[in-house]
Amino acid sequence: MLTPEQNEQFEEIFDELGRSLDISKTQYEAAVTSYEFAGTWLAKEDSPIARYEPAVLPQGSFLLGTMIKPVHEEDDLDIDLVCQLTGKQESWTQYDLKQVVGNRLKANGTLARLLEEEGRRCWTLKHADPARFHLDILPAIVSKNFKIMLEKSLSEAEIEQAQELAIRITDQKQTNYRSSRNLSDWLKSNPFGYAAWFKERASLDIRKALALLEAVQPVPKYQKDKLPLQRIVQILKRHRDIMFNGDEDKPISIIITTLAARAYRKQTNVLDALVDVIDRIPGFIEERYEPTLGRKIKWIANPVNLCENFADKWPGTPKREEKFYQWLRQVRMDIENVRKQRGLHHIQEALGTPFGKREVANAFSSIGQKALRSRESGTMKMAAVTGTLGASGRTGVLYHNNFGKNE
Repeated sequence: MLTPEQNEQFEEIFDELGRSLDISKTQYEAAVTSYEFAGTWLAKEDSPIARYEPAVLPQGSFLLGTMIKPVHEEDDLDIDLVCQLTGKQESWTQYDLKQVVGNRLKANGTLARLLEEEGRRCWTLKHADPARFHLDILPAIVSKNFKIMLEKSLSEAEIEQAQELAIRITDQKQTNYRSSRNLSDWLKSNPFGYAAWFKERASLDIRKALALLEAVQPVPKYQKDKLPLQRIVQILKRHRDIMFNGDEDKPISIIITTLAARAYRKQTNVLDALVDVIDRIPGFIEERYEPTLGRKIKWIANPVNLCENFADKWPGTPKREEKFYQWLRQVRMDIENVRKQRGLHHIQEALGTPFGKREVANAFSSIGQKALRSRESGTMKMAAVTGTLGASGRTGVLYHNNFGKNE
């Protein structure tokens, strides 16, 4: 059992670790500027699709506030976007929608230079140095009431029923990709309903109203300070990335994010919440009988479409299920190992291997800078049991000049 002083020290460490995983404000603003430029071009008065009120909005981790830096500095950030159109021409198939959006992007010189080859569902804009990110733009059709629903604050019960936030998307692998003009036959997704659900799960009582109001804003603000659940998801995803090092069968982010959000119980201490979430995750993985296979399979339901199984690839690729449980066991052991350490040096060493030495070093550097400022202001304290330094604790510490001579 950790003492209050130790718990506070670990809280600071894990919060700083989360901060070290954040993309920079410069990267964030560059991405927003780029996709807003694309959205403005698509919606100009002379655009062939202007009548359908096109808009480019973020989805996925960029919208949820759970995006993390790549493990390797030379890798690009992958930012998921939706190009939403309100309605379509009756004759359009998925193929037609994809092409009209792509053709409009190609008609702008700047965007044409950034445009990569057409993907299965998206058009990709690739930004090279120094920004190093690419934007995956998914063409989609939304309902007439989509914007109204997007701007409303919804309870969790309402979110699960908010199907007007769902979108219809294009997918080249669908057999009806070039044939079906009926939207009801197209694949359905609900990234904005999911974002509203996640933000409701993340919100704390004292901030619940604000969190709900900002649940799915078209251009979310850059967050320097984040809610505990957002930090937990970032930390879990980084552990996954380090552990599997590009393995295609690694646990996918939507499963980690969904299970963490379901298991989270509104704790304010990141470490306490992280330990609790890891312990509770298995209880949110169902087993359902699958008639086509003649056996039970694991089921991780999409919270805004309970008929969708985020673990639907597990039966056909057993390695994915095996590696998920392997990861869950390992992250539990690694967090427990960190909690056993005493002294900043040992804690930093224990964190470095499972979470990345670069980010951990950055986190501890930030803690050190805060400690220096606290020394200079005379408020530094030392936790009596751990021997670690912080802005709270029991034993006063004299000001140290250059970490040495007392003054």
